[in-house]
Amino acid sequence: MPFQMRPDEILNEVKTFNEKLAQGMTNLMEVGEISSGVTPFEVVYQEDKLKLIRYIGEKEPTNKMPVLIVYALVNRPYMTDIQENRSTIKGLLDAGQDVYLVDWGYPDASDRYLTLDDYLNGYLDNCVDEIRARHGLDAINLLGICQGGVFSLCYTAMHQEKIKNLVTMVTPVDFQTPDNMLSHWVQNMDIDLLVDTLGNVPGEMLNWTFLNLKPYQLMGQKYLGMVDVMGDSQTLKNFMRMEKWIFDSPDQAGEAFREFTKNFFQQNKLLKGGLQIGGHAVDLKSITAPIFNVFAEQDHLVPPDASRVLNGATSSSDYSELSFKGGHIGIYVSGKAQKTIPPAIGAWLTERS
Repeated sequence: MPFQMRPDEILNEVKTFNEKLAQGMTNLMEVGEISSGVTPFEVVYQEDKLKLIRYIGEKEPTNKMPVLIVYALVNRPYMTDIQENRSTIKGLLDAGQDVYLVDWGYPDASDRYLTLDDYLNGYLDNCVDEIRARHGLDAINLLGICQGGVFSLCYTAMHQEKIKNLVTMVTPVDFQTPDNMLSHWVQNMDIDLLVDTLGNVPGEMLNWTFLNLKPYQLMGQKYLGMVDVMGDSQTLKNFMRMEKWIFDSPDQAGEAFREFTKNFFQQNKLLKGGLQIGGHAVDLKSITAPIFNVFAEQDHLVPPDASRVLNGATSSSDYSELSFKGGHIGIYVSGKAQKTIPPAIGAWLTERS
C-alpha cells in the first residue's frame, strides 16, 4: 500500500516534531552531570588499573557469603547500577547479598601484552583471595556477566576450591551457534594482523561493530524516538545515562583480545575442549559447583542457545536456569527484569550459602 498523507497532516507532523525538539533541546542543556552508577561503594583493593569495590547497602547483608561480580572487559560495569530504580546491584543488596565487583579500568599502551592468564590467574584470583581473607572463608560466590561470565566459568574450572556457587548472566558457552552474527563476522578475520598492527584494540572500533549488528534500531530509530522523550527531563536524563554507557568503551589489551577472539570465537575451545590459560587446562567438566544460568530470549549478542548449552556441559549436579523475555541490555535495566532477576539470584545464592 502506497504511503499516503495529506499536505496538512504532513505540516502538522513537522510542526509537532519541531516543537518537541525545541523543548527537548532546552531540557538537554539543563540535564546536568550524568552519573556513572548510583549505589555507594568503597574501594577495598587496587592493583594496577583494577579496583575491587564493595557496595554499601541500606541494611546489613543477610547472606554472609559474599558474591563477586565479574563484568566484561568491553564497556563499563555501571550498566548494572545505571539508575536508582533500575539497578541490578541494588536489587542484589535488597535481596540480602554482600556485593563486590571487579572494575577492570581502562587499559593503555602499557597493558598491550596483558594476557588472559594475567586477567584470570592474576587480577581476578587476587580479588577472590582478598575477599576470602576479609571474610575468613575458603570459598565465595561468583557472578559473571557476558564475557565476565566466560571468565567466571574459566576461573571456576581452574580454581574450583575457591568458588562455592556460580551465577552466569547472558554468558556465551557455544560461540558458534548459527544465529550468532558477531561470530560469523569474526570467523575469517585476521586477528594476528589486527593486534600486531594496532597493539591495543580501540574501544571505539569495537563499539561501532556492536552497533552495526542492528544499525537501523541502534543508530537511527533510537535517535528519532529520542525526540518523544526529550520533553520529560528525568526520562531524558535516563536516556543520556544509557548513551554515556554505550560510548564509554575501554580499549582492549591486545594480547588478551587476540587470545579471546581466537580461542573462543574462532576455535570454540570453551565448549569443544583444548583450552589453555597460562599453565592451566580449562575443562568445563571440572566444575562441580552449583550453577544458576540466566539468559535473555531476545539477545542479539549472546543468542539463548549459546547459553543453554551450559546445561550438561559441566559436572555440576545442581544446575538451574532462568530465561528472561528481553534483550542483552534489558536484562539489567528493564523494570520487569528488576522485579525478577536480582531477587531470583539472591534467593538462589542464599539457599546454597
